[in-house]
Amino acid sequence: MDLLCIAGYDGYFKKVNPAVVKLLGYSEEELFSKPIREFIHVEDRDLTARYRENLKNNVPLVNYENRYVCKSGEIIWLHWTSIPLEDEKLVYAIAKNITHKKKLEKERIEHLINLVDKNQELKQLNYTTSHDLRSPVNNLLSIFGFLDFSKIDDDEVLETLDYMKLATEGLNKSLNNYVDLLSKKDQLNIELEEVDFEITLKLVKSSISSLLGNANVTFKIDFSALRGVRHNTNNMESIFLNLLTNSIKYARPDVPPVISIKSQVEGEKKQLIYSDNGLGFDMEKFGSKIFGLNQKFHIKGDSKGVGLYLVYNHINSLGGTIAVESEVNKGATFTITFK
Repeated sequence: MDLLCIAGYDGYFKKVNPAVVKLLGYSEEELFSKPIREFIHVEDRDLTARYRENLKNNVPLVNYENRYVCKSGEIIWLHWTSIPLEDEKLVYAIAKNITHKKKLEKERIEHLINLVDKNQELKQLNYTTSHDLRSPVNNLLSIFGFLDFSKIDDDEVLETLDYMKLATEGLNKSLNNYVDLLSKKDQLNIELEEVDFEITLKLVKSSISSLLGNANVTFKIDFSALRGVRHNTNNMESIFLNLLTNSIKYARPDVPPVISIKSQVEGEKKQLIYSDNGLGFDMEKFGSKIFGLNQKFHIKGDSKGVGLYLVYNHINSLGGTIAVESEVNKGATFTITFK
C-alpha cells in the first residue's frame, strides 16, 4: 500500500506505482502531464518547493509531511522519504497515507483543548464559590460578635449558640483553607509537613462537634504506634472529616456509631486503620466502585457520592493507598497506607 514514485529534477513524475494512481484518482497520463506542484495542496506548495531544492543539492528528505489534493477533491496527508540521485537527476521517493492518523491527532488536540477549557471553568467555579461563600459566613461570625451572651439565661440556648459559633468558625476555616489550596493547585509540588493524627482529629471533631454530639458517637482512639506522618495538613483534615461524616450519615438505625481509629507500623508500612459499625457495603456488588465519583450505595437524600472519592484522591495523589473491608450491617474498615 506504500506509494512509490520516481520524479525528475524538473518537478514532474516519471514513474508511479499503482497505489499512487488508486489513492490520488488520477491516471498515469494525468500525473505525468502536470508538474507535481499542481497536485499539492496550495498551502503546502511553497514549503515543499524549498525542500525540493534541497533534494537537488543532494540532501535526502526524511519524515516530511504534506497534503495532496485527490481528483475527487479529497485532501490527504502523505508522509515522505525521498532520496536524490544526482547523476541521474532523479528522486526516488516512498510515501505513506497518514490521513487517518492526522484526523486522530486533530480530534485528540480538540479533546485536550476542550478538557483544558472545562477544567479551567471548573477551577474558576470552585474558586468563585469558595471565595463568595466566605462573605455570608463572615457575616454570621459578626453576628455572634454582636451578641451579649451575659443577657441569655437559658443554658440550652447558650449551648446551642456555642455549637453554632463553633460550626461557623469551622466552616470559615475550611473555606479559607480551600481557597488557599485552590490558589496553590497549579503548583507541581504539594506542601508536605509532619501531621499529628491526634491534633488533626481534634480540630476536625471540634468543627463538627454538634453533629457528633447529636449522633451520640463513641470513639476508640489509639495513635501510640505512630503519632503522625509526613503529609499535607489540609488533605489529612479532609480525610478525617469525610470518614467521620460518612460514619454518622450511614450509621445503622437505632445503633449509635462506634468509630475506631488506630495507627500501626508493619515493617516499613505506616498505616492508619479506620473502622465503624455502620451500614457497611456489599463488597461483591460495589467493591470496585467505592472510591468512584458520584457513586452512591445507600438511599440517603443528602448523599452526593463525593466523600470517599476525595479521600481516595487525597491519599493517592501523594503515593499512598487505601483499601476497604466491609460487610452489610457490620460496618467498614479502611486501611490507609502512607508512602
